[in-house]
Amino acid sequence: MEEKEVIIENEPSGGLNFVEQEIKKDLEEGKNGGRLNTRFPPEPNGYLHIGHAKAIIMDFGSAEKFGGTCNLRFDDTNPQKEDTEYVDSIMRDIKWLGYDWEDRLYYASDYFPQLYDFAIRLIKEGKAYVDEQTSEQIAAQKGTPTEPGTNSPFRDRPIEENLDLFQRMNSGEFEEGSMVLRAKIDMANSNMHFRDPIIYRIIKTPHWRTGDKWKVYPMYDFAHGQSDFFEGVTHSICTLEFVPHRPLYEYFVKELADESYCPRQIEFNRLNLTYTVMSKRKLLQLVKEGLVNGWDDPRMPTLCGLRRRGFTPSAIKDFVNRIGYTKYEALNHIELLEHSVREDLNKTATRVSAVVNPVKLIITNYPEDKTEMMEMENNPENPNEGKHEMPFSRELWIERDDFMENPPKKFFRLSPDKEVRLKGAYIIKCTGVKKNDDGVIEEIYAEYDPETRSGLPGSDRKVKGTLHWVSVPTAVDVEVRDYDRLFSVENPSAEDGDFRDLLNPDSLIVRKGVKLEPWGAQNAKHGDHFQFTRLGYYTVDPDSEPSHLVFNKTIGLKDTWAKEMKKA
Repeated sequence: MEEKEVIIENEPSGGLNFVEQEIKKDLEEGKNGGRLNTRFPPEPNGYLHIGHAKAIIMDFGSAEKFGGTCNLRFDDTNPQKEDTEYVDSIMRDIKWLGYDWEDRLYYASDYFPQLYDFAIRLIKEGKAYVDEQTSEQIAAQKGTPTEPGTNSPFRDRPIEENLDLFQRMNSGEFEEGSMVLRAKIDMANSNMHFRDPIIYRIIKTPHWRTGDKWKVYPMYDFAHGQSDFFEGVTHSICTLEFVPHRPLYEYFVKELADESYCPRQIEFNRLNLTYTVMSKRKLLQLVKEGLVNGWDDPRMPTLCGLRRRGFTPSAIKDFVNRIGYTKYEALNHIELLEHSVREDLNKTATRVSAVVNPVKLIITNYPEDKTEMMEMENNPENPNEGKHEMPFSRELWIERDDFMENPPKKFFRLSPDKEVRLKGAYIIKCTGVKKNDDGVIEEIYAEYDPETRSGLPGSDRKVKGTLHWVSVPTAVDVEVRDYDRLFSVENPSAEDGDFRDLLNPDSLIVRKGVKLEPWGAQNAKHGDHFQFTRLGYYTVDPDSEPSHLVFNKTIGLKDTWAKEMKKA
């Protein structure tokens, strides 16, 4: 095979991570003919989460960087847990991140015939045998890391008998759990995975692709490396828990490979995130028990949940680039992910005015029948985004928290006899309030200075506070779903007891009757990103309809990570 020149595109300023360094070295040495082919091999038994995004970015990203290719291969070796719903969601999420496997879509089930033939070959060579012990008996005979295992009483079965039994296993003659096929390796090996690992088991559940054709299915450690080999994968990049599996990966692959081509496994650390769980089992539990509103609940770490919440592919890639790839496990701060999201949305989100907790402000010296159109910037970070008009009237909605009757010394918002500027409009001065029988403020009264309209000559008089607002006659009522962290403790996986007891009871607060300016309502489409002035970043939810707009709070404006970095 003709060698390829190594070309690195868009190498980050920080240089290559250790996985990329290994890939570059292999290419420079001409291994596998100077060819690079990675793969992303998800199991179709759940939805992808942000931890998988780290693997996707490595698999597809390194292929892009070095001019190679990346396959998508579904590890569909257990029909009892798999579903086409997961297959569809996985493909959708990968494309959302910006990657494309093109014509390289594969399934482990594509290789069932070759894997079965390989197992037959191992039996014929005396390297595999059928074991009729229970799983408990097999586990007990494995020994410990410091004590050798005990040979199975079926280990020295005649080859012909093993062949006959394995073929009858696949014909459906035996029940699930009654027997397995084990590789005959070394029951005294210090690596427990070498102690005659199970390579095939009986499963009678029909496979969603192959139907009833197979009654025996390969185990992961047997199918994974061989599928890489059959597919032409050069670098099998996976997470650190597969380090002890690597010798077994190499053992099986070298039964097939030669010096001209042999896949290589390289491991990196998983993505662990504070206030989050990444276990598929636990995430499935949350969904099945109705503790969240499905896999795409915006509180979930799933990619579809993050997408619905308003996180962007570029922000996720930036976060992964910041935390990097290492050979040791770490717990990453969710604040850094939020920082990446906030930085990205600050550059792209359209600014609109919304009042979440409204109280009425009446400008008593403003004409009752008058409406002015105030110019508002769509995005001050990008002047090319232009401006839009927003109606101003005598009666406005402002945030209830922006007014205090008896404020502390450094309260620069509205209070009796104090002045503030209404963003993009006039300076006003509070003249009084109206309360109900319970002492709750119903209306705030103020007077405006007509000489202080924003943008006009002489309007640059300074005041310390600026408030956002929405005109009462034209305000549109919308629903806002305020999302917070799903768990109330930093590392729920490290806590004793039931992880469900650690759920944050305030992770979702639904607010109805939020007042939105009309331009924002008219231009809100599913998936659009907005910054509600002074409040945070919001995304239009799929539940939205023209008559009932729903916004998910993506993230607040306060950047705790940037603040901590400045301290450091």
